[in-house]
Amino acid sequence: MSEILDKAKQWLSATFDAETQAEIKQLIKSNSPDLADRFYKDMEFGTGGMRGVMGAGTNRINKYTLGRATQGLSNYLNKNVQKEQLKVAIAYDCRHNSKKFAKIVANVLSANKIKVFLFENLRPTPELSFAVRHLNCDAGIVLTASHNPPEYNGYKVYWADGGQIVPPHDSGIINEVNSLDFSEIKFEANENLIEFIGKKVDDAFIEASVKNGKLSNNINRKNLKIVFTSLHGTSIVSVPNALEKAGYTDVHIVEEQKEPNGDFPTVKSPNPEEPEALKIATDLANKIGADIVIGTDPDCDRLGVAVRDLEGNIKLMNGNQTMVVMTEFLLRKWKEEGKINGKQFVGSTIVSTELVNDLATNYNVETKVGLTGFKWIAKMVRDFPELDFIGGGEESFGYMVGDFVRDKDAVTATLLACEVAALAKQNGSSFYEELLDIYVNNRFYKEHLISITKKGMDGAAEIQQMLSDMRNNPLTEIDGEKIETLTDYDASIRKNLITGKETTIDLPKSNVLIYQTEKGTRIAARPSGTEPKIKFYFSVNASLDAKENAAKIETKLDAKIQRIIKEMKLN
Repeated sequence: MSEILDKAKQWLSATFDAETQAEIKQLIKSNSPDLADRFYKDMEFGTGGMRGVMGAGTNRINKYTLGRATQGLSNYLNKNVQKEQLKVAIAYDCRHNSKKFAKIVANVLSANKIKVFLFENLRPTPELSFAVRHLNCDAGIVLTASHNPPEYNGYKVYWADGGQIVPPHDSGIINEVNSLDFSEIKFEANENLIEFIGKKVDDAFIEASVKNGKLSNNINRKNLKIVFTSLHGTSIVSVPNALEKAGYTDVHIVEEQKEPNGDFPTVKSPNPEEPEALKIATDLANKIGADIVIGTDPDCDRLGVAVRDLEGNIKLMNGNQTMVVMTEFLLRKWKEEGKINGKQFVGSTIVSTELVNDLATNYNVETKVGLTGFKWIAKMVRDFPELDFIGGGEESFGYMVGDFVRDKDAVTATLLACEVAALAKQNGSSFYEELLDIYVNNRFYKEHLISITKKGMDGAAEIQQMLSDMRNNPLTEIDGEKIETLTDYDASIRKNLITGKETTIDLPKSNVLIYQTEKGTRIAARPSGTEPKIKFYFSVNASLDAKENAAKIETKLDAKIQRIIKEMKLN
């Protein structure tokens, strides 16, 4: 504890402003247990950049931790990018302090002689990714904490290709940041180097979104009734415009959730993965007889889609299901346009449904599978310039259409989901029936995710212990099925537990473990890169002979998942 107290007292020096010093003094005076959590480590980059609770301290998001990250980025750019004038674009979301933090970040960059393009107001994260290349920038930054609770904020860094930073730049930037003292941050802005941007970039982004998201020119878009909610986030400035520009006229926006608000007052969590977050929208859909409901998270990079099932009830799709349907329709479009020639690929992740791989194979298209986090899909686009990227997604409700953005993009994906629904309705089908057709033609895959929260220092140790146990004392059987392989992405090894044979994995190291049974049941475990959680992903599958039997098969697969959770003592 004395080490933590010493670290906290460093924040009482003249380097830090009076407000920050007062906050730290109060914590020390009251002997607050919160002091340890604020100072036991430095805020660090994870799969989604830097994200945490706001407040004073090294393990909090504040002027100084953001300033230090930006000073480190500035130093890295100035040392490694040989250009007369470096340029960085900055966007921010609806969260508390996002606008203020964005200006602080802009100030630091400009103080380091870097030209800044700062959005005049809140914008979706995918528009920042687009703006980086559109404005020929060397990097980009977005201030957001995605769907985290209101007390959080965060910071994501993008490289010149519009994708989030990956090796070697991520470690290079982190090394620069870690070598800095807070006293070395240059906060004095050069206002001449800060340019505010807005409508021109908006128009170019929406135009590109509509171009990439439309499936055909022969769709009756006026016949689709849409309910849309921005969940108090940034998508309100882009999604309605994109739908209107594409030709959708019957769009009903959830008024109670229309205004951007960092408190997210109408939901427990602004997370479109959770049915509760979309309840106001689905209630409206039932009232007006809508075909589809779409909700986006606060920074508009992920979307939740709810559609009518065979009985006409509104049903929330999971991220894998949405990804499967959208990928199938993109593949179909490319085939109909005669553009598939063996030089195309779709992108996925190691914890997403394997059904996507099957679909791509049906069209003679490769699936590239990367680590969790959309930066790895963006990296695929950069690493294989000779191949066409059709689209890609991940189970956590993110999808990217084409390569005009290099991050998950709920603006274009919302349009694509509506295109699928409108085209299906026009052909006497529905979004949900299209999903069931895919299951009949392939297999019915059912995925499920559980997250276990373990806060603070003790929680972090507990998470590591859970993974260590799975790694060193592996299961040999689950739900009566023999475990065939254990894939350890931290050791870069896939081991056949039956034969003992080991093969090497050609992916960057990551603390992820995946068990796979002889019958194709899959269990993955990984710590969250942005929250104090360990996540378990379950995937089971069975054949489906007819759409009418889908509910029966789904019940059977759900029961199987619950048995596995119970057997692993995770409930």
